Amino acid sequence: MQYIDNIIFLILLVAGFGLFAKSLQKIYRNIRLGREINRSDRKGERWETMARVAMGQSRMSARPVAGILHLFVYVGFVIINIELVEIIVDGIFGTHRFLSSVFGDTFYNIFTATLEILAVLVIIGVVIFFIRRNFYGVKRLTMKELFGWPKNDANWILIIEFALMAAFFMMNSTDLILQKRGSLAAHGSFPVSQITLVPFLEIFSFDSIYLEIFERGAWWFHFVGILFFMNYLYYSKHLHIILAFPSTWYANLDLYGKFNNLDSVTKEIKLMMDPNADPYAAPAEGAEEAPSKFGAEDVFDLNQVQLLNAYSCTECGRCTSVCPANITGKKLSPRAILMKTRDRLEEVGRNIDKNGKFEDDGKKLLNDYITKEELWACTTCNACTEACPILLDPLSIIFEMRRFLVMEQSAAPQELNLMMTNVENNAAPWQYNQADRLNWAKD
Repeated sequence: MQYIDNIIFLILLVAGFGLFAKSLQKIYRNIRLGREINRSDRKGERWETMARVAMGQSRMSARPVAGILHLFVYVGFVIINIELVEIIVDGIFGTHRFLSSVFGDTFYNIFTATLEILAVLVIIGVVIFFIRRNFYGVKRLTMKELFGWPKNDANWILIIEFALMAAFFMMNSTDLILQKRGSLAAHGSFPVSQITLVPFLEIFSFDSIYLEIFERGAWWFHFVGILFFMNYLYYSKHLHIILAFPSTWYANLDLYGKFNNLDSVTKEIKLMMDPNADPYAAPAEGAEEAPSKFGAEDVFDLNQVQLLNAYSCTECGRCTSVCPANITGKKLSPRAILMKTRDRLEEVGRNIDKNGKFEDDGKKLLNDYITKEELWACTTCNACTEACPILLDPLSIIFEMRRFLVMEQSAAPQELNLMMTNVENNAAPWQYNQADRLNWAKD
């Protein structure tokens, strides 16, 4: 019976990480539903971009207050969970503060003191974020696409992080009192606990048995809470904690908004313009095959990086807050484009889970999730891609869906159809005869 705690701990550990691995596998499968795209070039630049943007938070500085608070939460939460290694070893083998034997008492004291300071910064950050999100009225955090689950999800994450930090301090405080009483070996330095919870707990002069219950309860809460948080990520916008790294690595390193030409279309144009061209000639080596469909009607037609972007969206709304179409009252929200793409992708994933393969459900990303009105409201100014803190590219999804409307359905707005007709007939977007094109320059 003395090993029952260790067995329960091991079962929870395996189950928690097993479920997490299953969730990641499902995300990977869903992303693989998209078209393949080669983003393996310029590896050095990609590693540098990932380190600077995902790890270094370089683009968060555009909004300094939010950037600093986010850095508190990000750095603090990540480093504090280094302690998870110690919790795992202690839980499996029944040791107490295992890392003290690895680091030595001096360095371990520095380590635990640093964790407490970082935990305070995390608490400050999540409290301010909670107030800011719910009571301060930041416009980009109160838009209609956040009503319901997205807003609740953001709040639950902040509450969970606060609860985990509170359990961390309770664990340290009761541990420190027990160390002073000789019930536990003295390891670690806890400056924050020493001046906050410890004096409060000592007022009540709890017996050591109760302190041990408090310490074990906080320890188990912290451990189970981390496993819960880890598995909750699959259902949350906070997947960006993990997916920001591959998203920034596979980010578009070319000019934002650069429209990619299709080799198959270029070939057709050349055939039209060159009377000596052989229409039956074999395609040049390395040329892409003609796609079965031009542009994107559903998530299957988007590329895998675009689907990864949809899962990685933090829903921060920086893209939408600078979108000129949205600012002037248009229906378009770049954030909503990514959110709706993710929602459709999740629906497709559930369809596959249920049927073993995708069965046509009569729905498409176009019209059922994203409307034509949203797509044509975009000015392609790139403000959204410039504003994104992790280099996501909602504009590329808009491009592909517009391409489908134009090339597959001939459903461009009248203004665009008129312009394209003029280009075809007059070699210019204006409705002038070619002979009159330079009349404006006379005199």
